[in-house]
Amino acid sequence: MNAPAHILERTADPSFVFGHGKTLASLNAAVVEIARTNIPVLLLGESGTGKEVYARLLHRLSGSSDAPLRKVSCSVIDPAQLLRQFETDSPGLFSPSPAGSLFLDNVDELDSACQRALLSLLSDSENRQGLAARSTRLISSSSQDLEPDVKAGLFRKELYFRINGVCLRLPPLRERREDIGSLLEQFLQKYALDLKRTAPALGQGTMETLKAYDWPGNIRELENLARKMVALGNTESALDDMRNNRTELTRSPKIEMSLSLKNAARAASRQKERELILEALERTKWNRKRAARELQISYKALLYKLKQIG
Repeated sequence: MNAPAHILERTADPSFVFGHGKTLASLNAAVVEIARTNIPVLLLGESGTGKEVYARLLHRLSGSSDAPLRKVSCSVIDPAQLLRQFETDSPGLFSPSPAGSLFLDNVDELDSACQRALLSLLSDSENRQGLAARSTRLISSSSQDLEPDVKAGLFRKELYFRINGVCLRLPPLRERREDIGSLLEQFLQKYALDLKRTAPALGQGTMETLKAYDWPGNIRELENLARKMVALGNTESALDDMRNNRTELTRSPKIEMSLSLKNAARAASRQKERELILEALERTKWNRKRAARELQISYKALLYKLKQIG
């Protein structure tokens, strides 16, 4: 069953919900059907694939669309910060009145203490009566599959089953390459209007380059490229920047001959540290908390090092 186009057009960012492939058409049809129920939904997709767009789409198509959608970011450091978000971002969440939808963003970044705190909030209790007994629509997002972490004991099984009534997988841009041309044209027109400039023409060579690229940042990366193309007024200059940015991630800086042995060792150490951090981030699909665990450093230490290496 194909999702009615007019429904999706009214309720979502077309950059994410429209495409020519069967995968996206099946996803959109499932969203329209599932939105009518109150089953918890887990949105699984890489960064830049539109998880928040689809969370808002599910809410707008639901029977609770008149009530607010409340977003709680799970990319926090400790349970106290998580609980504060519920207090500040979700007023009345546990009150008798309908709470609409609750969007738990990046649940895969929760450590064990935060998972326990979140589970206590989602569970039935005498004081709060829990979300399970309410009409609250629960939507969660994750950048990677949680099942391996559940099996390894890194993600609480009870929490996983509570948030995963049905799992919707959002395809990365490299799996919908047939949409790159139309998406780029849409972004070019958008930023040409915003910046009051003329959208540059796209040559065949440019399109071949774009379709051969893997797009680790997905649609968000494509949108940023389109904005740069319009701003520079030149597609090739923007493509050169894209190529250079990717090269910078793997290129080792040259050590000047004038450096002392101590400084050379320090520079080599910093470079090795940078490489290890980038490798850990690539393995964990840029999940910073998991990368910190792999590197055996604290989450705060990783954030500090990320600022240092830019």
